Amino acid sequence: MSVIESPPADIVQYIPEDAPFSEEQRAWLNGFFAGLLSSLPAAPTLPSLPAAADPTFRDPMADGGDDGAPWHDPALSLAERMAMAENRPLRRRMMAAMAQQDCGQCGYTCETYADEIAQHAEERLNLCVPGGKETARMLKKLIEEMGGGATDPDEEKAKSEAKAAARLEPKMTAERGYSRELPVEARFLSRTRLNKGESEKSTWHIEFDLAGSGLRYTVGDSFGVYPVNDPALVAAVIEAINAPPDFPIAGRILADVLTHDMSLGAAPDMLFELISYMVGGERKATARALAQGEDPDGDAATLDVLAAVQKFPGIRPDPEAFVECLEGLQPRLYSISSSPRVDPDRLTLTVDHVRYEIAGRTRLGVASTFLSSAAAPGATLKVYAQRAHNFALPADPTTPIVMVGPGTGVAPFRAFLQERMITRAPGDAWLFFGHQRRACDFFYEQEFDGLKDSGTLTRLSLAWSRDKDTPKTYVQDRMRAEAADLWAWLQRGAHFYVCGDARRMAVDVEKTMVAIAATCGHMSEADATTFVADLKKTGRYQTDVY
Repeated sequence: MSVIESPPADIVQYIPEDAPFSEEQRAWLNGFFAGLLSSLPAAPTLPSLPAAADPTFRDPMADGGDDGAPWHDPALSLAERMAMAENRPLRRRMMAAMAQQDCGQCGYTCETYADEIAQHAEERLNLCVPGGKETARMLKKLIEEMGGGATDPDEEKAKSEAKAAARLEPKMTAERGYSRELPVEARFLSRTRLNKGESEKSTWHIEFDLAGSGLRYTVGDSFGVYPVNDPALVAAVIEAINAPPDFPIAGRILADVLTHDMSLGAAPDMLFELISYMVGGERKATARALAQGEDPDGDAATLDVLAAVQKFPGIRPDPEAFVECLEGLQPRLYSISSSPRVDPDRLTLTVDHVRYEIAGRTRLGVASTFLSSAAAPGATLKVYAQRAHNFALPADPTTPIVMVGPGTGVAPFRAFLQERMITRAPGDAWLFFGHQRRACDFFYEQEFDGLKDSGTLTRLSLAWSRDKDTPKTYVQDRMRAEAADLWAWLQRGAHFYVCGDARRMAVDVEKTMVAIAATCGHMSEADATTFVADLKKTGRYQTDVY
């Protein structure tokens, strides 16, 4: 009997030792496979593993050392944010996909919304209202890295348990009236137009009665309102799909479901997917491209639900299938413009009626239209209070405050000033307000004059961008003109607040602050940028932007 020696340790073993072969058979098979494989051409270099398979990022909740999330800036584009978050753990890239406003409309902050998705506790990817379809598509792409449709039974069971556990927690801890998931009812009282004369704008002072709702709020909080769609838009959509308004859907009728439950804004990808099955030829290719986020005709950004259906005339989708392709109608958040110290049962908002023309059709903001024209005085609406996220008056009432709030951005600062008046806070207060025309668009002028007379409002700086015979002036221009005094206030420890447009105004205001720090503080641009960043880190530069 021949003796088979064990192969050298550096020889690759293709047949495991516990395989049902004798030593002699195993040795022969190892040799056979070694010779066979050596005769094959070299294997091509494999592409790098996707992040989800890379051991470095296997844990989607890993911290990743991201230097304080540099992408957390609403002025950055999605592409810029995702580039900054490249090679970060999954949850951080999900955070970068958000609009970075921390507005609370999703029910979370940008960071916690991303964390919930990464932990399988939140499966809705369309809650980021300011991010819209762009954010939802990126989140969907990132979800695929987690094996979105995993079929492994153990993994699926673990995901289900994680979802169940996570969903139990908010239900046990959330208080009714303080979450979009648990709204209460409040009574709509009145609307008063704030613009005068020939103003091009339509801005409204809205009042609610909170009596009996159980809601309590503080200055700096926001107010969530569940709107309903414009009846004329609902009727146009029903006509476009050639369906009867009373078509039954889950015990209700089509018109009612579209009015109260479904978003008729930006057309979702699923709607184009449905349409692609109903048309042929070039129209099918167009619908499929739109479903994939492409823009074959250069009009994708203009396609709300009605325009999407009208783009493919002649289609007649089943109404129930059509509704299932739409997204839910989401609540809208507004900065509260009153202090509960004036009246704890009265809450006010300052709402700009959104209107714009696209392709010969007037588009209307769903919530602003509802509040400025459709809601009937005395009607009860579904509402909730959204607690402020790092936007509040200083704890020390002697601390000076500087507030920059053009247009409806003045809302929370009206509340701040009411609070300081009622509490007799001795700290100085400086408001920068601006709009188009002083004669038409000076919101709350008499109130602010009274606050100045009482000493509550120490200084009021105004900027008008459309007044005749005067240079076009914005709030950041007023800041530059009064830079020395503004710098002196900051040196006294003033807290600086900004409310309003995130993409333009807030960016320009921050750039102006950096310039003022560089000039008045005799700093380099890098040091001035660090100075402003430090103000933010210490809570002395706070924003409520949208």
